[in-house]
Amino acid sequence: MWGSDEVYKVGGKMFAVFGEGACSFKASDIAFEALVGSGRAKPAPYLARAKWVYFGRVEDLDEAETTDWLAQAHALVAAKLTKAKRRELGLA
Repeated sequence: MWGSDEVYKVGGKMFAVFGEGACSFKASDIAFEALVGSGRAKPAPYLARAKWVYFGRVEDLDEAETTDWLAQAHALVAAKLTKAKRRELGLA
């Protein structure tokens, strides 16, 4: 938890945040440009430089698409963990 928001982490590093009907998560460079460029998402406050996107209304998102984005966010953050940490988490 981060205030009233739900924070999702892998290896102690955040990859998604949900709260008050909105969500933010880590995106690839290409997905960030596509989502922000199309107007579907906004750069996430405080985390845009790290290529996080923000959606103001979770209920407007397609469930399957969101599941894929979250899996990618998890993978992007997990890939930055040390080899030892990935092995410890069974991600190696």
